[in-house]
Amino acid sequence: MKIEDLLPAIAEALHQAGGKAVQLASARPAGGSTPALDVQGKGVRYFVKLADITVAERLDAEAEGLAALAATGAFRVPDVLAQGRVGDQAFLVLEHLSLHRVSSAKEGERFAQALSALHATTGERYGWHRSNYLGPTRQFNDRQDNWVIFLSRHRLAPLLTLAGKAGYIQEIERPGLRLLERLPALFLDYRPAPSLLHGDLWHGNAAMTEDGTPTLFDPACHYGDREADLAMAELFGGFPSAFYAAYRRLAPLSADYEVRKLVYQLHHLLNHLHIFGRTYAGQVQRLLAQLLRELS
Repeated sequence: MKIEDLLPAIAEALHQAGGKAVQLASARPAGGSTPALDVQGKGVRYFVKLADITVAERLDAEAEGLAALAATGAFRVPDVLAQGRVGDQAFLVLEHLSLHRVSSAKEGERFAQALSALHATTGERYGWHRSNYLGPTRQFNDRQDNWVIFLSRHRLAPLLTLAGKAGYIQEIERPGLRLLERLPALFLDYRPAPSLLHGDLWHGNAAMTEDGTPTLFDPACHYGDREADLAMAELFGGFPSAFYAAYRRLAPLSADYEVRKLVYQLHHLLNHLHIFGRTYAGQVQRLLAQLLRELS
């Protein structure tokens, strides 16, 4: 479907959601890892996420995640303005925000304050009320009372299975299953509160508004160990060092975090292996070997 053909459907969805007619004039591809449009019209501008109609629930899950983040008041989150479907496309219309990367020490400290506030929002159990997506990968979130069971069953095990199906049975799947057997040892004296997590906290999903307000988007929300968000933020870097220091000051981490974070980073690297292929195979193997040594 041509981009121009989406405009009438987007305008109608906005009309139905807001009760006001909207005149849209143009749409162009927006930068990012997922299909999206920068849509403009008479006095209006929107950020529109796209998905094939067969995975429209991906946008439904994203809208619910954004709503959950917004409800905490910890971060500025783009408002969900409308949703719709036309032809083979589903779309999610979001408020357009002028953003820049979290770069200065002051911005890093503000972002840490917001993240610690988000993590102070807790639930009764680990998980989420529905499945959602980590990038294009569907992840299940059946609620659990035991964090290790949730982490093993709904995060690591499915991705280890996918690695095996991709041909990495000996190098990744089997050592990964050995790791799952030893994983409870990392949590003998550690019972994390079920904190509300962004779930995919790398620097590309974080920003600051023009007035200096911390912002989050592209969530994969669930209730889990807050250390998982921080581990992801460390994995690919991109945040100022002041962010990490301020978070640790506001919400101190336990001594075993340096080992546990490797497990949380393994989760994301396994997902990258699934999405991008062999480029990440060596890194996953080395991390698995390190974790097995730590837990031997």
